[in-house]
Amino acid sequence: MIRPVRRHAAEAMLDPDIYAHLLDAAGAHPPLRAALVEAGPIAIAPPTHPSVADRLFVEVVNQQLSTRAAAAIWARIEAAAAAAASSPRGLFEAGDADLLRGCGISGNKVRALQAIVAAEAAGLLGPDLAGLPHPERAAILCGIRGVGPWTADMVGIFHFHDPDIWPEGDVAAVGCLRRLTGRDDTRDVAAAFAPYRSILARYLWRIKDNAVAEPASAPRPEPRPGTGNRVTAGRGSAIRRRRPGP
Repeated sequence: MIRPVRRHAAEAMLDPDIYAHLLDAAGAHPPLRAALVEAGPIAIAPPTHPSVADRLFVEVVNQQLSTRAAAAIWARIEAAAAAAASSPRGLFEAGDADLLRGCGISGNKVRALQAIVAAEAAGLLGPDLAGLPHPERAAILCGIRGVGPWTADMVGIFHFHDPDIWPEGDVAAVGCLRRLTGRDDTRDVAAAFAPYRSILARYLWRIKDNAVAEPASAPRPEPRPGTGNRVTAGRGSAIRRRRPGP
């Protein structure tokens, strides 16, 4: 099952030295520091999806949807997979556009799912991604139809556990940081938390939601699936790298 999971049995507590660094960096912003102190050390869950492709399937299906709408679509996907004696991944790999649209997935998203399958088959989503710097990894991911910078950031933070990504396009994290610091230039504010800006973002989501939370879907629209110079499905010669890369 590919459906997103929020918690995991093998969570690990945040390193005390990282927590101390965040508190020190927040010293110039008392409301932020107080919120970090109140939250305390958080637990970091391991990746919840077995592959980059599985993570991307979830992000694409969930794009621009409320949590409730996304859950309804996943329920239909899982029912269709069970009826076909398959799995959600199996449905995406089979690429039956009519069946997927019948589950509530738009035509553009169907094409994006097919592009993810094609990118994986072309070797673009292999283990080498783990060793790349985030900007390079993001460039590759953003070369896939339907994948934008926000999704690449979420993959970096939650799948690869890159500790130093500031998700500039995430409305929740940016808004929370602005509220707690009174500063609009969140990129500059977040720079003080390097090399642990991803951990700062996790805290901001926790502070906002009062629970360790992983965004269920992009909080603002990314480039429409199917636009731009991207990896497309069904034409091997059209698959290209254009990046490096919740």
